[in-house]
Amino acid sequence: MKRLRIGLVDLDTSHPGSFVPILRSMGHDVAAVYDGGTIYPEGYAAAFAKEHGIPRVCASVEEMAGLVDAALIHSCDWDLHVGRARPFVEAGKAVFLDKPLAGNVRDLRQIERWAEEGATITGGSSLRYCAEVRDWLALDVPREEWVYALAGCAVDEFNYGIHAYSMLHGLMGPGVRTARHLGAGGGQDQFELTWEDGRRGVVSVGRTSGYLPFYAQIVTQKRADAIKVDNGKLYAALLEAVMPYLAGEAPAPVPIGQLAETERAAIAAKLSAERGGLPVALGDIPDDYAGYDGAAFARSYKKLKFPAAAP
Repeated sequence: MKRLRIGLVDLDTSHPGSFVPILRSMGHDVAAVYDGGTIYPEGYAAAFAKEHGIPRVCASVEEMAGLVDAALIHSCDWDLHVGRARPFVEAGKAVFLDKPLAGNVRDLRQIERWAEEGATITGGSSLRYCAEVRDWLALDVPREEWVYALAGCAVDEFNYGIHAYSMLHGLMGPGVRTARHLGAGGGQDQFELTWEDGRRGVVSVGRTSGYLPFYAQIVTQKRADAIKVDNGKLYAALLEAVMPYLAGEAPAPVPIGQLAETERAAIAAKLSAERGGLPVALGDIPDDYAGYDGAAFARSYKKLKFPAAAP
């Protein structure tokens, strides 16, 4: 694979540090970092760079765009993603947007437009590419044999919940038509997604009192399978899938429209809950619907990480 100079943008989560050794093992050069200060104080980017042996700390994403071939954007405030990506797209550089891609349909449309105009841009959840999903898809079960599928995880409804949507979407494929809030139980919310061909699946997301693995249950006319994901292999599976595309040596592992459909399904599910459980078609989400608030999530994430510093 072509050796890429990689820039890491926003060091908010554990992902940037976890990605560095995997990227280097694949032959890439982690060349620069930038952090906007959403979670960590001033000086953290320099400390991160020193810890991981990264030669350049950039003062802006515009500076970084001139130094790298690809940017991996890890902002936990997903509302920053489009703005962070823009300088790289305009410079003709490849972009990976960590999950969730965006929390509203306006930003999703912008990401899709960039791809339609020729930008190399991808992203999303590692659950899309996990070995367990790939292995089940290799069974090649005909769609007419489906009965239903369930996918779920814990922690929260969107930042982590998008993993459950992505896993379900990875198993069932594109074509989600509507989302409907079924109700809440045990601290979690359940949402039903309906596909254009009539298949249905359920996601269960939200906080629980203990850890839950990423999981799925799939029932067809001839089999019932339970999947529990090995978290230790997720990041490698993700980067092995997307890096050849970012290097310009392979097509996108999943078209950007299909990736964005996952976020649209989650946004439609939220709107359904606000409308008392009425089904919401993905194409009917209003342009001005706020969706999931990235800045609010970032504030709560920082409070959990640094409770003593919270206002």
